[in-house]
Amino acid sequence: MPPTFAATTGCTDVVAAPVSTNVVINGLTQRHLAWGESSSPPVLALHGLRSYAHTWETVADALARDHWVIAPDFRGRGDSDWDPDRDYFTNAYVSDVEALVDHLGLQQFAIIGHSMGGSVAYAYAARHPDRVSKLIVEDIGPGSSTATSGAERIIREMNSTPTDFDSIEAVHAYWRSIRPDIGDEALASRIAHTVREVGDGRWAWKLDMAGIAAARLSGDPAGPVDLWQCVESLRCPTLVIRGGQSDFLPERICVEMAARQPLVRWAEVPGAGHYVHDDDPRVFVDMVVDFLG
Repeated sequence: MPPTFAATTGCTDVVAAPVSTNVVINGLTQRHLAWGESSSPPVLALHGLRSYAHTWETVADALARDHWVIAPDFRGRGDSDWDPDRDYFTNAYVSDVEALVDHLGLQQFAIIGHSMGGSVAYAYAARHPDRVSKLIVEDIGPGSSTATSGAERIIREMNSTPTDFDSIEAVHAYWRSIRPDIGDEALASRIAHTVREVGDGRWAWKLDMAGIAAARLSGDPAGPVDLWQCVESLRCPTLVIRGGQSDFLPERICVEMAARQPLVRWAEVPGAGHYVHDDDPRVFVDMVVDFLG
């Protein structure tokens, strides 16, 4: 059995709001948020398929006392441009991260990645072992996106995603329908950063949901990237955090990753699902702070 964690600490220190910056990367405007001081050790935080930079707010608030936390809105999400070519695959995201890292002048840094952002983190760390000091991956591993019940669930959700909503209540109902256990704070964040009012009481996606869905439904979202090869190529201490109730990252994949790559250790958070940082933020923050040291 893996280690399991329970919340042990809490902090009520007030942390400054993040700085929002737009940069043109690979021909598209990308927005990123930054918490903390740029003189502190940097941490790059990469969100998941239907998420956005602000999803890391609770984690960043805790880390910003000792780290500089940078979280981009990936192309097609948040306040970043949508890709007219709908290149919403791992290699494109890795290229965007490479350009952002160069723009910021980062030499060595830690990465936290959730779900799709975790795939990007595996691939980036494997390609740039000299840059990544520590890696934390939340609830994804090789095969998660193609051979799990969670992958099947996401495909069903993508096939039935509404194009827009006739009220804010309908937005609430949609997110509750696909994430029935989501907490009120996480739900409020999701609504604030995934939809926008377009008039006549209607709400539209801030995500390029049609383009993202088309890419996701076309096959393996990793594209030609072999995540097993990425895991085996890692050269930094790596922590994989699994939600104890996750349908997306089976325990057997965690066990095999640790067997193939001695730098990987894994732990699970009981009661949490695929969105561990939403479902049990205090425990998730404790694990991240402890691992980053």
